[in-house]
Amino acid sequence: MAHPKRKISRTRRDKRRTHYKATTPQIATCPTTGEAHLYHRAHWHEGKLYYRGKVLVDTTTVEENAA
Repeated sequence: MAHPKRKISRTRRDKRRTHYKATTPQIATCPTTGEAHLYHRAHWHEGKLYYRGKVLVDTTTVEENAA
């Protein structure tokens, strides 16, 4: 009977078992803008990049200064 040479950690084992669970993409709503987006993803709204309700990149000030 075959035996594994090394123990497979719980993390590595569980990573292998995760792929069948998500059938449809999960949609979240931003608490700041109300915009719908995918979980754990940043999203653009009116020239600003939001993640977890906070602004990461703001391109509106760059456009106003250039004009």
